[in-house]
Amino acid sequence: MARKQGSHSDITGPRVRAAALRLIAAHGCAAVSMRQIAADVGVQVGALYNYTPDKQSLLFDLMRTHMDELLAAWAAQDTAGNAMDRLERFTQFHIRFHLPRTDQVFVSYMELRNLTPDNFAAIEALRHVYEDALQDILRAGEAEGVFAMADTRVATMALIALLTGMNNWYRAGGRLSIAQIEAIYWDMVRKSVAA
Repeated sequence: MARKQGSHSDITGPRVRAAALRLIAAHGCAAVSMRQIAADVGVQVGALYNYTPDKQSLLFDLMRTHMDELLAAWAAQDTAGNAMDRLERFTQFHIRFHLPRTDQVFVSYMELRNLTPDNFAAIEALRHVYEDALQDILRAGEAEGVFAMADTRVATMALIALLTGMNNWYRAGGRLSIAQIEAIYWDMVRKSVAA
């Protein structure tokens, strides 16, 4: 079937990804079909293949895009200073970056099991870059004598899980502002690693 009148790849491609993200976050990758994505976008199923070879590639693209954006945003942050200051900035950054991306966070964490081994390895490598940034901060804090933990890798994963878990319960317009929530989370993070 020919492309729909008024359909443009620079418009439809992002709409395909947005629909896939929203549907996968709501129903899970296994439950979402290419037909559902096409219906949501308003195109024929065959038209989707102009934008992605298959659902696996689409899922991988969503996850890779999220990780690429996360790493680029982190790379733009000021990472100088002592470990305590760096950990506070990491905490604030993580919260501010992830809170408006609830669907991306859900898909990136909950749909890893649906990736092929090669795609999983690629996403895992990107995740390690981000995790290693936090682990480096924790190791620096140990060297400075301000942090103490039994295992920096376990502490790294636990802190990321703590911070990312906010996406499960936070709703805009609640009783606490984002700044207040950041302060509460920073207090928990600081106390969990303090020497």
